[in-house]
Amino acid sequence: MLTIHQDETPEGYTICRPVGELDAFTVSQFRQALAEMASSKRLLIDMSGIPFVDSAGLGALIGGIRRTRELGGDVAVACNRPTLIRLLRTTGFDRIVTVVETVEEAAAALDKDVAVEE
Repeated sequence: MLTIHQDETPEGYTICRPVGELDAFTVSQFRQALAEMASSKRLLIDMSGIPFVDSAGLGALIGGIRRTRELGGDVAVACNRPTLIRLLRTTGFDRIVTVVETVEEAAAALDKDVAVEE
């Protein structure tokens, strides 16, 4: 089972907080949620509530990031789970998107990216 929480912050971030396993059984729900958030200018995906990700889940995550960027947004991922961080680094995911431990660090990374563009 997967639950997805979405928050809009006063600073202009959309925070996506999936909770549960991200696998072949739940990936369509996650993909749909990311598609709905793709128009966000600054999307933070908080993976701290995800104990497991399979290849389908990783593919949906990459697809959601690509879609958000195609629409002019930027994305950062917060993850404090060592096994998941290892997976993201092993697959090279951390080379296509910022991966940090906390939502606050992810927000700071997006703020830095905005400052560089201006």
